[in-house]
Amino acid sequence: MTDGPAVDTRPTKIMYVAEATAHGGREGYVTSQDGQIDLKVAMPPQLGGDGNGTNPEQLFAAGYSSCFHNALILVGNREGYDLAGSTVAAKVGIGPNAQHGYGLAVALSVSLPVVDPDLATKLVDAAHEICPYSNATRGNIDVTILLG
Repeated sequence: MTDGPAVDTRPTKIMYVAEATAHGGREGYVTSQDGQIDLKVAMPPQLGGDGNGTNPEQLFAAGYSSCFHNALILVGNREGYDLAGSTVAAKVGIGPNAQHGYGLAVALSVSLPVVDPDLATKLVDAAHEICPYSNATRGNIDVTILLG
């Protein structure tokens, strides 16, 4: 899938606002305003930490995979397909970039066992166009989508 001309994907109306607060950065904890999230945050061993907690990359992977999967189910329903048994797994990588900062890369692994490969590709492409995480990351980070 190639990116065409820039498309404005900003919301025209805000329907929900999530609130979370970080305390102590990558060696602290995160909480959500509604109390649903209250997690210890720690650097993974690969980045020099003890790994005794979640990390922003895991949280991003969880958010992107669940959001993309919902977009996929929505697209499937619109087209008349029941995507029961489908899954989306996300891998989020972090590493240094050329600007002496850090960047992310994402790989989404999509399993659609109940549809043929051509239809699966069509549904995944459509989901990638409507998923808010896909729209937010498009042109900013590498996102690879694998069908399996």
